[in-house]
Amino acid sequence: MSQDGASQFQEVIRQELELSVKKELEKILTTASSHEFEHTKKDLDGFRKLFHRFLQEKGPSVDWGKIQRPPEDSIQPYEKIKARGLPDNISSVLNKLVVVKLNGGLGTSMGCKGPKSLIGVRNENTFLDLTVQQIEHLNKTYNTDVPLVLMNSFNTDEDTKKILQKYNHCRVKIYTFNQSRYPRINKESLLPVAKDVSYSGENTEAWYPPGHGDIYASFYNSGLLDTFIGEGKEYIFVSNIDNLGATVDLYILNHLMNPPNGKRCEFVMEVTNKTRADVKGGTLTQYEGKLRLVEIAQVPKAHVDEFKSVSKFKIFNTNNLWISLGAVKRLQEQNAIDMEIIVNAKTLDGGLNVIQLETAVGAAIKSFENSLGINVPRSRFLPVKTTSDLLLVMSNLYSLNAGSLTMSEKREFPTVPLVKLGSSFTKVQDYLRRFESIPDMLELDHLTVSGDVTFGKNVSLKGTVIIIANHGDRIDIPPGAVLENKIVSGNLRILDH
Repeated sequence: MSQDGASQFQEVIRQELELSVKKELEKILTTASSHEFEHTKKDLDGFRKLFHRFLQEKGPSVDWGKIQRPPEDSIQPYEKIKARGLPDNISSVLNKLVVVKLNGGLGTSMGCKGPKSLIGVRNENTFLDLTVQQIEHLNKTYNTDVPLVLMNSFNTDEDTKKILQKYNHCRVKIYTFNQSRYPRINKESLLPVAKDVSYSGENTEAWYPPGHGDIYASFYNSGLLDTFIGEGKEYIFVSNIDNLGATVDLYILNHLMNPPNGKRCEFVMEVTNKTRADVKGGTLTQYEGKLRLVEIAQVPKAHVDEFKSVSKFKIFNTNNLWISLGAVKRLQEQNAIDMEIIVNAKTLDGGLNVIQLETAVGAAIKSFENSLGINVPRSRFLPVKTTSDLLLVMSNLYSLNAGSLTMSEKREFPTVPLVKLGSSFTKVQDYLRRFESIPDMLELDHLTVSGDVTFGKNVSLKGTVIIIANHGDRIDIPPGAVLENKIVSGNLRILDH
């Protein structure tokens, strides 16, 4: 078959597939009740657009030859922005801000049911408690009205709303909106798995929230975008709710509102220097004359090692983003927000292979005018994805003040220890059971724990500590033990490292 013939054939197949999907989606929509109909229709329309693009795009979405290092002035060092100081009228600047937290994730990877934001991380405080405390502290200190907005998913909405009542007396207005709900697609047939709009029973696994790139459309559709613009708000600060370093930074906000060259940025991405642990993080590049976020999934296989290299791509995206509300409205109405599609393959409990199409919020940077990267200190990136991260934030490495965690002044070097807890610690309840109290980690560089290990009260860990219980063995670190540069192996021998 000639090349023209082959591409015509592909086009026919594509059109037939789109038609089949359209019919399936129409069938699903007929099962929506009158009060669900409007938002279900919006969700399914959004999905159709994404699916259409997915069928059009083939191969990696970046041409590696066009990727260049960003120009010097397009990524500013945080120190330079901080050196400008703060204006006297910082309250009026703060009153232009809305804080948005991405709250769609569940705590399943840490063995918890319900929203991840409701996991206790420090002194009984949850991620959500700490967030509310931070913003309340801002509002009280500067006599301002910075609202908090939670972007929930259909997985987290109900539980989150129940808990919000406890903040009724806090000095923070809290709003929520839901990101879209898209149908998962059968990997073989490329047709939706869902048969109706419900997401219980057989349909529990048929739906998914399509990644945080969905924020632009969902925020716009919720009506909140227009509400805030009407109230005179100008910027949103967006971050993951599990990043405990993502607090409102007054210097960055001032830089946005009072730019030194008089030209405002529509989009600022906080980036930070890569370490060996961050090689998979998305990085900012220059691409066809614009700043562009490149994720590892977009990189052609032959260039993955180059992408991971700490010497060529020195920074990665923290997903702390400052975005102009007016620009979001303009681009959303022009249908001009362009984000690469992330194809996420999953296997459902019954063994069915599905794909879900997602987008990432930071990928839209190339659609905005006058975008900027700011290279921030590592302290602004403190995500809690695993119990290893949880151990760090619960320890004496950090002190807690008004909802914000700061590295203890007693720690002699600013880097965070590398902690690797084995599979016996994956679930939060198992992890908590294995520590009678959180060890002193002020002088720790590296901790690896594997197997059935428990820690008594007041243990102190220094330097490099490796504890490995062989299969069938158990190691109990006694109360008050000080382990400095030690390897503790399966038969409880303690060796110098």
